[in-house]
Amino acid sequence: MNPQDILQNRYNTKSTYYIILIHDICGGVKINHDDSNHEHMHHEKHGEKGKCIVCGQQMEEEHRVHGEHVHTGMLKDLKRRFWISLILTVPILILSPTIQELIGLGASIRFPGDSYILFILSSIVYFYGGYPFFKGFYNQLKLRVPGMDTLISVAITSAYLYSSAVVFGLMGEVFFWELATLIDIMLIGHWLEMRSVMGASRALEKLVKLMPSSAHKLMDDGSTMDIPLDELVVGDHVLVKPGEKVPVDGEIIKGNTSVDESMLTGESQPVFKDINAEVIGGSVNGDGSITVEIKKTGKDSFLSQVINLVKEAQESKSRTQNIADRFATGLTVIALSGGFLTFLVWFIFTSFGSEFALERAVTVMVITCPHALGLAVPLVVAVSTALSAQNGLLIRNRASFEKSRDINAIIFDKTGTLTRGKFGVTDILPLGEYSENEILKYAASLESYSEHPIAKGIVESAKETFNVEDFKAIPGKGVQGIIAGKKVEVVSPGYLKEKNISISNENLNELFLQGKTIIFVIMEGKLKGAIALADIIREESKEAVQKLKDMGIQCIMITGDRKEVAEWVAKEISLDKYYAEVLPQEKAQRVRKIQSEGLIVAMTGDGINDAPALAQADVGIAIGAGTDVAIEAGDVVLVRSNPLDVVYVVKLAKSTYRKMIENLLWGTGYNVFAIPIAAGILFAYGIILTPAAGAILMSVSTIIVAFNSRFLKIEK
Repeated sequence: MNPQDILQNRYNTKSTYYIILIHDICGGVKINHDDSNHEHMHHEKHGEKGKCIVCGQQMEEEHRVHGEHVHTGMLKDLKRRFWISLILTVPILILSPTIQELIGLGASIRFPGDSYILFILSSIVYFYGGYPFFKGFYNQLKLRVPGMDTLISVAITSAYLYSSAVVFGLMGEVFFWELATLIDIMLIGHWLEMRSVMGASRALEKLVKLMPSSAHKLMDDGSTMDIPLDELVVGDHVLVKPGEKVPVDGEIIKGNTSVDESMLTGESQPVFKDINAEVIGGSVNGDGSITVEIKKTGKDSFLSQVINLVKEAQESKSRTQNIADRFATGLTVIALSGGFLTFLVWFIFTSFGSEFALERAVTVMVITCPHALGLAVPLVVAVSTALSAQNGLLIRNRASFEKSRDINAIIFDKTGTLTRGKFGVTDILPLGEYSENEILKYAASLESYSEHPIAKGIVESAKETFNVEDFKAIPGKGVQGIIAGKKVEVVSPGYLKEKNISISNENLNELFLQGKTIIFVIMEGKLKGAIALADIIREESKEAVQKLKDMGIQCIMITGDRKEVAEWVAKEISLDKYYAEVLPQEKAQRVRKIQSEGLIVAMTGDGINDAPALAQADVGIAIGAGTDVAIEAGDVVLVRSNPLDVVYVVKLAKSTYRKMIENLLWGTGYNVFAIPIAAGILFAYGIILTPAAGAILMSVSTIIVAFNSRFLKIEK
């Protein structure tokens, strides 16, 4: 799918497309701007020199598009077209003979030339108000997938052409009031639907913002200079200070540190990096200062490769027609075939002539597109969106959300999804005379001076600390200091090997087998205790998994973390399957493999490494506290980052779908009676459906649809 299709597809509101769009534009893709979609666009500058800081290529000023403003412009355009059409509809209704008769005015307000004024006003509404539907009809025609826009275009065009012919001499009734009110209803329906979904779509360029805007480049004279990322080239040296994001993919040539790559790779434990180690742009530097030599920039970088993976997944994802389009496809066939057969029967087998036969045919085609159909789904979407927001869910892609009712396998990422994405103490193992609380207190006292994620986990678990003197860091191994006159060291297993300190403990071995991170407390050279840490499992995860399994849904975990860690989490929350040490590109492949088994798959994740899998899945569910990239790749966002809300996504989808079906049946049900009567099946008995009678039926069905939508609830 190219960028033009992305921008023109009103029904697909998947914001990840706009992230991809930024990248594609840099590669030379042009966009044909048209007034309706682009007149409200704003242009932004990415980088000081007009280059994309994702791929590094030059961008033309006219194509620096901010995706959110695209949708905002479309929303404003629909609203403007609706109000202008609605204002013009008032005199159209007043001048329409059918409406005059319906309200008992008769010919009291008729005057010479009124039919021509009616024609002019209706022509404006037809061409101006109907433009979005004609454009949608054209797109559906190209894709050979008729939908709602096709049905609307057929109905209003039939009404317009026939009514225009009546104004200029053909015998019959005008249907201008029908086409005007139908356009009004459909415009407000589309506006209502888009506004509801737009409430969940914000900040569409967050991928770019993952990277810092500048880097500390080391100059030849030894000084540093802050320069924009797009001015960096392979071979440059940059300084990365503690707590900063690594600006580029490269190799450490000086210093050492621990790097948090969890949002990029899924590895929950911070990774110690020494000289010659590779670092990824976008990862977060720990407590060490490092000098990095740039190895990759632009399209060769890890982040840019993730963009391409998301793009490939999006393009391979099957295009889903929403339920209203499926109903509209059937009604389009009925309208065209019904109208054609009606004309043939009256023209060939009766003596009423072509004008009467044509009037009956047009009546059938116009009445086949009920006004209630235009509100049947948008009203449910509006109620569903409000209800979902109240329950911490944001629906971004309605077509994919509808699929949630049928999912039979759900894949969870581990870090940040089933777990909290940060380390916490899980076990304290005394190995001497000190208690668990004392061991934790000594460790927290030293770790309070460190910014390392593991150190933070220990400090947050302790209630109080001792005063520390002569604090020192042991690079890559731990920390040490003097507490109450005693030398205390908090160190890694590697330090024990270095000092030839051996230990044999069954409980400790079990903690290692679970893949937990172990640190040791040494006092005056003697081992006194061990503390185990792990990425804390969310309290709601086990309950969510159990409820999903009760609904017959397989629960699977895919993680980039180690096998031991994945196995421990899987056992704790009773998952059906798990896959560990999976790379970002392999996650999307794994999703495809599960889909190939005939399963409808949902993917839940929060990291950049999850974005391709979220895009590939039938339903992508993003954790709200995760990266903006994952959120942009998701169809539904869990605002509260609560795995239990995945259960409510499925339940809301089931309730929403049922309510849509009810509304569509109400909205189209009267066709069962109206179409045959409009075609003249009861003409021999003096019964024929007039446009006025059709208007009454139309109003009743619309009221029922609106009333029924208000009763949408999430199943408990």
